[in-house]
Amino acid sequence: MIKRDCLKLSDFDAKEINRLMARALFFKKNKRRVPPKLKGKILGLIFEKSSTRTRVSFEAAMTRLGGSSVYLDKNASQLGRGETYADTARVLSRYLDGLVLRAYAQHDLEEMASHSRVPVINGLTDLYHPCQLLADLMTLMEHKKNLKNIKVAYVGDGNNMANSWLEASLLLGFELRIACPAGFLPSPDLLQQARRSPRITVSHDPVEMVKGVDAINTDTWFSMGQEVTKEKKEAFNGFQVNQKLLSHAHREAVVLHCLPAHRGEEITDDVMDGKQSVIFDQAENRLYVQMALLEKLLT
Repeated sequence: MIKRDCLKLSDFDAKEINRLMARALFFKKNKRRVPPKLKGKILGLIFEKSSTRTRVSFEAAMTRLGGSSVYLDKNASQLGRGETYADTARVLSRYLDGLVLRAYAQHDLEEMASHSRVPVINGLTDLYHPCQLLADLMTLMEHKKNLKNIKVAYVGDGNNMANSWLEASLLLGFELRIACPAGFLPSPDLLQQARRSPRITVSHDPVEMVKGVDAINTDTWFSMGQEVTKEKKEAFNGFQVNQKLLSHAHREAVVLHCLPAHRGEEITDDVMDGKQSVIFDQAENRLYVQMALLEKLLT
């Protein structure tokens, strides 16, 4: 079997993503009848950044599929004392059947993958968050059915989530509108690709970007490890997902947030807890897409 990694969403083509979605929906529908496809397999979880959903959903996914997992905090391992990602991968991939790395730098993830004998999965980096995006797509399939004709707005910081949404639109062809303040745009390389797509628009005007959309997605304005500054907060004035902004979307639009949320900052309580929010469905779906992903990569 040829080793496959999941370092970014575009490591898969559109057909593979749709198959992953179908399998994730199957797992959700058949929660108590999951075949133990990963019996005897062990997944390693190496985290530089703290986590709730990523860690628990991967551990639960492995358990539900009959496997097990081992968790390593970077500072509690030799990585924290300067061992290279290459050497760590060379060793751990002799013990384990798969690795999840949650890191700051994408190149550290790529170094680990290039020296690992077993599949490596991106549990989040500063550049991409593919597992979260798979859960977002699954949630839209549940609530909107047809992804091809959907209009999605992303409002907020041009971070790893904005980058992954750009990849998703380029792969699947749905309409994507991104609204970020000046100076906080997504990856320049991805923006260059996006300019070739007539279905992607990037703007500094959140109201214009959400007009008539079927889904609004947002994320925290300050990613882990970033300094919270007054200047950045001021730059994001007008980018809060609140009832006023939501009123410009389609009346049946859904609201997504990858969590954790800073309530009252990038999103208001009444929107997050309102009838159009599917945020906690979205969080639940991390479990099922990761079950589908692990089954695909580890069998």
